[in-house]
Amino acid sequence: MIQQITKPFKYFFKLEAASGLILLFAAILALMISNGNYSDLYFSTLEKYITLGTKEFGLKLSVLHWINDVLMAIFFFFVSLEIKREFLQGELSTPKQALLPIIGAVGGMAIPALFYIVVNYSDSTTLNGWAIPSATDIAFSLGVLSLLGKRVPVSLKVFLTALAIIDDLGAIVIIAFFYSGNIEIKYLILMLVSVIVLISLNKFKIKNFLPYLIVGIFLWDFTHQSGIHATIAGVILALTIPHNIKNNKQSLLLKVEHNLSPYVAFGIMPVFAFANAGVSLEGLTFSSLLAPVPLGIVLGLFFGKQIGVFVLSYISVKLKIADKPNNSTWPAFYAVSILTGIGFTMSLFVGNLAFANNMEYMDGVKIGVLTGSLLSTLFGYFLLLAFSKK
Repeated sequence: MIQQITKPFKYFFKLEAASGLILLFAAILALMISNGNYSDLYFSTLEKYITLGTKEFGLKLSVLHWINDVLMAIFFFFVSLEIKREFLQGELSTPKQALLPIIGAVGGMAIPALFYIVVNYSDSTTLNGWAIPSATDIAFSLGVLSLLGKRVPVSLKVFLTALAIIDDLGAIVIIAFFYSGNIEIKYLILMLVSVIVLISLNKFKIKNFLPYLIVGIFLWDFTHQSGIHATIAGVILALTIPHNIKNNKQSLLLKVEHNLSPYVAFGIMPVFAFANAGVSLEGLTFSSLLAPVPLGIVLGLFFGKQIGVFVLSYISVKLKIADKPNNSTWPAFYAVSILTGIGFTMSLFVGNLAFANNMEYMDGVKIGVLTGSLLSTLFGYFLLLAFSKK
């Protein structure tokens, strides 16, 4: 029974650890191309518009928006399936299990945002990026842990995974409440109707994914038109997918999650990284990092994350509110806290939303995210190497 419950979690961990290397390759490739002979082709391709359907009944988006609005809706659908499973049956299913990563995640979202706000408080435009350093990239952070193999106890890997999952949940809430546009009531009503249909499918225990998918496509379009960011449709759809706790083999949620995993890990996320990590480094100097946007992001990811996660977790354990992960030491736990500063995918995504109307800041966002994530990777890895048991 225990093996059945933990099987999806183990599969997910292995997949995310492997996909971290693919993400790294995609990011490096994007930086090379955006600073090479094909930089104009790279940026112009992302700006090209593609229409699906007819002019009257079609969807016209730039290549970058197809990736960030459509593909990332699938990513958020997958992440939300995983979040739902963990809360129903996995590592977050009991208060005792969930408490430490929840407390760590709260600190890891609040303190980085505070660092960014302190740096950007005088500029209302750049202040809009306060949530950029608040997210943790699951694939990259777990990828770093996987390089150390058995030197890192499983309990710390579970802690980091659970914290990153809660981080993603926090990012979803932030996007829904702070980075949506003007609300169109007509489409909001149509969204509500779609949700009622999805809930009905769940209540009638429909185990075929196709009806959910069809309604989900309409839900995405209504959400896109409503002013709420389209990726939220993926979240809503995931929450309505039924999960059979007593018999995992009959769980539609587990089947969909398992089938979708390789496409998300080795397709959608690398494509997103390739499309969003490209930035021209021409004329880049150390002083470029001191601009408010990149400085706030670097300080938030590298200092804010480790301080927020470690300090709040340490206090909660000392007050006996939560338990320290088994077979772990405080130095190793601190090193893992540093790894939570690997923002990358989610930070870039939030940055695109924060400065959708001020794209001139996006180069600073990319530089800040890449620098903060790189520092967190290097310091976290080598500290773990020093503190973990052979």
